[in-house]
Amino acid sequence: MAKQTAPRKAGRSAAPAHGDAHGAANWDQRLGFLMHDVSRLRRKVFDEAMRPEGVTRSQWWVMAHLSRHEGISQTDLADALDLGRSALGGLVDRLEALGLVRRDADAHDRRAKLLYMTPRGQAMIDTMRAKSDRMSEAILQGLDARQRHELAEMLALVKRNLLEFKS
Repeated sequence: MAKQTAPRKAGRSAAPAHGDAHGAANWDQRLGFLMHDVSRLRRKVFDEAMRPEGVTRSQWWVMAHLSRHEGISQTDLADALDLGRSALGGLVDRLEALGLVRRDADAHDRRAKLLYMTPRGQAMIDTMRAKSDRMSEAILQGLDARQRHELAEMLALVKRNLLEFKS
């Protein structure tokens, strides 16, 4: 029979006590799992919020990036999203068929296609942002403005460290 553990009491830190050798050895792994789970759950909740709009996770991910980088080439967008060109091409095909994005030829390179949001796509971005704002308020409930700012700063620092990490 598996050993059951008592639930954690509210207010206790996730960090191990300095004298807890077992906790100290696994704290970094627990933090990694926690960050992964938070990210996964946030995507899952947002997927559910966007389902009535008929936009998939991959599609809203492309649209969100494109809305901040209009006029980006398909190749550069594929690189930025760490997607294969073919995979991104299929996503853009579907978004274009839905009337959410458009491709224009690059005036300097006829082979390249530049991506832009359509008015319908921009309206979808506005819907996505409103849903994201409501979701963020719900998931950050219990954190005051200062704590939210600190959390964002800490996560930005972790992101910078990950981007600079050399194995």
